[in-house]
Amino acid sequence: MLTSNRQGMAVYLTSLKFARQLRRFGYVHYVSKKMRYVVLYCNEEAVQTTMKKLQSFHFVKDVQLSMRPYVQTEFQNAKPDKAKEYDYKMGL
Repeated sequence: MLTSNRQGMAVYLTSLKFARQLRRFGYVHYVSKKMRYVVLYCNEEAVQTTMKKLQSFHFVKDVQLSMRPYVQTEFQNAKPDKAKEYDYKMGL
């Protein structure tokens, strides 16, 4: 199975009754009833076109991209604290 890279986006809506319509643009991961937004995942290649289409709808307030693909997740100088290292060796 070939998997493509996905990127998330938060789509803020005026009303949640339009949340079902967003399923045709990608995978709807989460819907917040209180804050009226939808977390939507789509292919990384189609992010810009999907974002433009979503912003053209009357029920969409704002679209924000997730910055996770651009954040470095490997840290170089991550040294553990000496006190914690001692506690781990004791078997607590």
